[in-house]
Amino acid sequence: MSSDLSSLLNSSRALNAHLSRPDLPTVNLSLDQIEAQSRRLVSRQPAAATDADRANYLLAQAHVDAPALASSIAHLNTSTTFSPLQPLQDTDVAGYLRHAHEQNLISTIEEGRRETQEAFYNLLEERSRKDWEAKKRRVFEELGGRSLVATTAGADGKALAEMKKSFHSRANLSASTGPSLTLQMQSKMMAYDRTVCELNAARLRGTSCPIIHLLMQAAANLNLDPSSMQMVLNCQILIKITGEPPALPPVEHAGAHILNAPLFERKFARAYLGDPESREAASLRAQIAQGGREALEDQFWGIIERGIQARAVEARLGGDPSVANKIRAFLGVKYYKNGQWEDHIEIVAGQPLWAKLFYLVRTGHAQEALDEAVRCQAAIEHREPGFVSHFRSWIESPDRRLSKSHRDYLQSVYNAHMLHAATTDPFKLALYKLMGRLEPSRRSALHVTATIEDWLWFQLAMVDEEEEGGLRGLMEVLLSYGEHHFETAKKGVWASVLLMCGQFERAVAVLWEHPETEVEAIHLAIALAYHGLLRVPPRAETSDLSPLTISPVHPPALSLSTLIWRYVRQFVKMDAKEALQYVYCVCLAADQGNGVGSETLESAWELVRRIIVLAHSGPAWDELVGGFRPDGTKFNGIVEQGAPLLHLQNITQYNNQILIRAARECEENDRIPEAIKLYNLAGDYATVIACLAQALGNTLSLPMAENEKGKIVEKTAIEILKHYERMNRAVGKDREAAVRLLRVREAINAKNAGRPDVALEIMESTDLIPLDGDVAKITRRAEEFKDLHDALQRNLQVYLPLTMDCLAALHQSIKASSAVTEATRQMSLTTLRKKSRPLMVFAGILKYRMSPDVYSYLARLDVEISL
Repeated sequence: MSSDLSSLLNSSRALNAHLSRPDLPTVNLSLDQIEAQSRRLVSRQPAAATDADRANYLLAQAHVDAPALASSIAHLNTSTTFSPLQPLQDTDVAGYLRHAHEQNLISTIEEGRRETQEAFYNLLEERSRKDWEAKKRRVFEELGGRSLVATTAGADGKALAEMKKSFHSRANLSASTGPSLTLQMQSKMMAYDRTVCELNAARLRGTSCPIIHLLMQAAANLNLDPSSMQMVLNCQILIKITGEPPALPPVEHAGAHILNAPLFERKFARAYLGDPESREAASLRAQIAQGGREALEDQFWGIIERGIQARAVEARLGGDPSVANKIRAFLGVKYYKNGQWEDHIEIVAGQPLWAKLFYLVRTGHAQEALDEAVRCQAAIEHREPGFVSHFRSWIESPDRRLSKSHRDYLQSVYNAHMLHAATTDPFKLALYKLMGRLEPSRRSALHVTATIEDWLWFQLAMVDEEEEGGLRGLMEVLLSYGEHHFETAKKGVWASVLLMCGQFERAVAVLWEHPETEVEAIHLAIALAYHGLLRVPPRAETSDLSPLTISPVHPPALSLSTLIWRYVRQFVKMDAKEALQYVYCVCLAADQGNGVGSETLESAWELVRRIIVLAHSGPAWDELVGGFRPDGTKFNGIVEQGAPLLHLQNITQYNNQILIRAARECEENDRIPEAIKLYNLAGDYATVIACLAQALGNTLSLPMAENEKGKIVEKTAIEILKHYERMNRAVGKDREAAVRLLRVREAINAKNAGRPDVALEIMESTDLIPLDGDVAKITRRAEEFKDLHDALQRNLQVYLPLTMDCLAALHQSIKASSAVTEATRQMSLTTLRKKSRPLMVFAGILKYRMSPDVYSYLARLDVEISL
């Protein structure tokens, strides 16, 4: 037995003999000793195993040596992490370079990863901030405030409290308006209001309107604040893009005026909203790039002239006011210092010719540049053979585009002795790049694109719709730079950059994001929509938070209706007519395809109805919707006069889409008098009477002193009923009910005036309550009660006590009177008792229709009359 155990022990030791563990001593213990040591170790451990013990146990089951791994990690030396795997000899230059190259790649990758991660988190934070600002802005607008409120301390908590109080009713939200505006803001809004009115007047006449020129003039007449000056620049850009003339050509008479006037409205809609790959779309993009470039040229020429005037002594313009001489003077001011030209300026024929030619082109004086090049042709050809001929071809080309052979020649010359030369004039390099559209991916030119405007002009001059994606490719690059890149250098320039690159929707959205340029944004959007350069999204893609819709598969779109409503809601109650003028502009996008145009019209009609509902009642409201004169003739309101702008083809469509639906909304918002007037204007006479009956029934139980709305309803009802009786309109149950309800109100007024006899006489004339006859007749009248109009049935508890009060008042008056004989008194009292009893029988039959208190009150008065 012992031999077997010995052999077993030797075999077990041989199992791990190949493993070398010098840090562990050899254990030579018997089984009893091993058991005793194990029990001793277990007694020293706590009762419950720790998480670390459980983890080590689980890892051990998976054949993972956790203590060994922990020891390896603890003794890890990271100092040699980036050392070569094989030691490099001092003479192994190739190995050293290979290792350095690998380390550079690793460092570059790590740096790119870190920058990407940092940019991602910055972008995420910026987007989160913008989303929160947009939501907060939306909340304040719904509550009637403006985005400026959001900047005040503690505004978030106040906004939440106000939101909880105001979100109980959608009607309250739609009816809210903004706080009082500053005087400066009101002046700006009024100045632009006039341009919108002129635009709509021209549209009604069927003539074109130079809307952009009108907006630029309005902005120029305002105070010289930054937003107005930037608006002038934006208008100048759009004028160049659209080619809008400053005024219509003079003609002899109005008919010729309409026939000869150029058509501006929706001129570019087909090309802009159609297939972006079509020839028309490419031509429009080329026109946009050219317009943006020309606007920058005019702007820079103005800077040059102002700079020469400001530094006339240094400029030394002399008596030659030519364009070339002004450019020479400008170059002297900018590059001539301390009696010599700057080092990078090359002097040709005694002047900085390359800079002069470039700045002539830069300011839009291409022909003058060609004339200057021809005048100095000999000196130029001595240095750059063939330049003048290529320059002439480029200038005279309608699209500033040379043939491939010319471009290849320019490319070879550029690469051969210009690109890498240390002393090459940068303006000569820029001219070669422009003529041959060389290196379009290198977007900067040293000493040439010093400002944002210079840089952007250079990009637009290099744009070719047949190469590098054209204007769309440039826009992708600019969007990758982002707003922050441009706004850091110059405030407000990002919107202008977007306009010059054809991103009109984004430009308007950028202006709308800033409270100080909201007015400019809305009017710029109207001008763009008028020319057909604004894309409207489908209703399903429109966001409540932002008017701009960005889609990965469709171009950007701007919800014009959302933008206009957020603007006009500030003054819709105070000046509904002006708000209506802006809503007319929503229909400018009615010709957009894929069902968007019809949705736009529906949105415009909805806004018109909303204005009608929210506008204050009074003469201004009647002027808005129309009405009837005292003689019964109808006069049209402003809404109906502008029906052609709303694309309402006939009076039936106008009544159905505007008046009747607005009347229903007035009913829902408890504006019954306005609803009645609207139904009446729409010719829905039956609904007018039905609405009158319901309104009279609802206000009958209210005291006149506390019911101003009831007074208005009754006044309206009297006027309409007189007119309908004269015209024999809406004859039927509803009109009869309205007449009876008015008679009941007359009785109430008479009773309150202390004339119960007149009130009783009026009530008897309504034939609502049987005051005589036998029980069978009274019972039959009670059975017929259910056939009365609902408004009359609901007010049973009003006119039954009214009639009984009149009887009781007359009873007390007769009993207290000493001016009549006893016989006459008894006869009058008997008559009152004969009227009181049928009333009580009638009330008893209809007892289930009134509260017990009312019936008890009637019974008590009947007992007093019977005594």
